[in-house]
Amino acid sequence: MAQSTPQSWRKVPRSVVALGLVALFMDTSSELVFSLLPLFLVDALHASMVTVGILEGGAEAIAAIAKVFSGVISDRIGKRKLLTVVGYGLSAVTKPIFPLAGSVAAVLVARFLDRIGKGIRGAPRDALVADITPPDIRGAAFGLRQALDTVGAFAGPLLAMALMVLSANDFRAVFWWAVVPGAIAVVLLIFGVQEPAGTKPSGQRGWPIRRADLARMSGAYWWVVAIGVVWTLAGFSEAFLVLKGQQAGLPLALVPLVLVVMNIVYAVITIPAGVVSDRIGRRKVLVVGLGVLVAADLLLAFAPGLLGLFAGVALWGGYMGLSQGLLSALVADTAPADLRGTAFGIFNLLTGVALLAASSLAGALWAHFGSTVTFATGAGFAAVAAIAFAIRSDAPAPA
Repeated sequence: MAQSTPQSWRKVPRSVVALGLVALFMDTSSELVFSLLPLFLVDALHASMVTVGILEGGAEAIAAIAKVFSGVISDRIGKRKLLTVVGYGLSAVTKPIFPLAGSVAAVLVARFLDRIGKGIRGAPRDALVADITPPDIRGAAFGLRQALDTVGAFAGPLLAMALMVLSANDFRAVFWWAVVPGAIAVVLLIFGVQEPAGTKPSGQRGWPIRRADLARMSGAYWWVVAIGVVWTLAGFSEAFLVLKGQQAGLPLALVPLVLVVMNIVYAVITIPAGVVSDRIGRRKVLVVGLGVLVAADLLLAFAPGLLGLFAGVALWGGYMGLSQGLLSALVADTAPADLRGTAFGIFNLLTGVALLAASSLAGALWAHFGSTVTFATGAGFAAVAAIAFAIRSDAPAPA
């Protein structure tokens, strides 16, 4: 930790800075669209809440499945930048489909292709950061990349709000602007990022996930996977936060403010949560995170008006900050060192399927019973996960 000084930040390779800027521009492009997409589907294309749930959950499930394979393939072919370009490029070329979409089916195709691109690029990109960064400043490099990524998560919804005001709430006109930062991201990646020479293919063959590898996973790892699945059932797609914002009375142009508030809290809490988990154990912090999610869901279910909305959204951001990085850390803590890639692949696959189920259920509940029952059900799943995680005596401790 002593090496994380201003000097270490200045020594971060230029290609890592470029990758961070690529993430910033692509996140700006994606969030500009996705912060408005649930409203566009419901208001302009007259999609049902069930359709929104299936689309959002299915898109994230597709991304999770792609992650299982992309990291392994990049190891085998020894070309991480190639897959990173393919992933970002696929997301960029989907952006014109959104303003042109005349049906829910067209949006579904574009959304799924975009998330496949996200799944393809994620693991190779992070591996590329590790490849080109000296070990003593890797923390600074990953921190810089994530920080720039988070700027995009803020900038996209903020830009969406401004453009909605300027365009008199014209969804399609706003969506066209997403093409620009998406194209900048791909050009910057192609010309601004250099892959190190000498990366060799691994030579491995066969399926990424093998029966012998599964047999080596510990009981503690499978317990983490089970908790992650239940956790995902509690935390369905953020699209429902956007829809809740509209329901609570936010003007259409200001609805993306919901995601801005959530991401700000998320970003502020993530690093302190990781530091505390190193000191007192990940399980305690995760239990707190689940408690925060219960409170967030209850506020979103029962607290009236905009005050209740933003209090619930802020707590949802707190839950994200107290959970997402720590669940990944627990996977790393409990998996064999030489099978961590496989372990993350399995975890992402199963939690991705759970997200599809959760978002589909949330959409059905919202359509038939309203938002109150939807968020109250999420609170119930979160409470079950919190109780199970708190009383499990042999839950894994951090490595």
